[in-house]
Amino acid sequence: MPAGKVNTNRRQTGPVTLRRGQVPATTTDQRLLANSSDADWVHTDPWRVMRIQSEFVEGFGALADLGPAVAVFGSARTKRDDPNYQRGFEVAQLLVEAGYAVITGGGPGAMEAANKGALEARGVSVGLGIELPFETGLNEYVDLGVNFRYFFARKTMFVKYSQGFIVLPGGFGTLDELFEAVTLAQTQKVTRFPVVLLGTEYWGGMIDWLRDTVMAAGMISPDDLERLVLTDDVAEAVALISHARTNGRRS
Repeated sequence: MPAGKVNTNRRQTGPVTLRRGQVPATTTDQRLLANSSDADWVHTDPWRVMRIQSEFVEGFGALADLGPAVAVFGSARTKRDDPNYQRGFEVAQLLVEAGYAVITGGGPGAMEAANKGALEARGVSVGLGIELPFETGLNEYVDLGVNFRYFFARKTMFVKYSQGFIVLPGGFGTLDELFEAVTLAQTQKVTRFPVVLLGTEYWGGMIDWLRDTVMAAGMISPDDLERLVLTDDVAEAVALISHARTNGRRS
């Protein structure tokens, strides 16, 4: 299915699969953030808290014994014949060889590539999915999967259980995950950990803008920019993660 097109035939809602007439018109996040004109939210939001709590409990329970892991981010729109798909596949295989589980968002594209690479390398292939109107659940290469309704619960799992992030080319979702990780490190909410950007041509312009505009205006410091490492070499990306682990830096 083309990215952005709503799938009206199937929906993954947390652990529940809905098809055809059972698919709701909105997602859980949309209903949570809706600015309703009536006061129904006064009665329903306390129950949403229980559902949110259950997502954290499920996530912590599923991932508690995972061991060292690295999150690989990238676009769901990446085609299988795209060089970045092959990069995702290769970097996941090298991560498994280095002793890591591989965590992705569990979707298609670059995420599928990384899960496939981890699976074929006989490693642990993890997918943390999210309820979206245009995706249909976890890709077939995920061995350990958790589906979330709320982005913030899912993001917590990425940060808590990853030793570092390797970021392939992607769009808003990838940028969101990337900058949240860097912000958490910058504000010392987590101990500084490696964030590696794979693809100098794709990410180079962003790094130039951060240095020449954002840092030049005093909005970030040189140390902040150094949190992002840029490379085209998948072996170097994995080596940077392993070096940080050896030197005691953790997410």
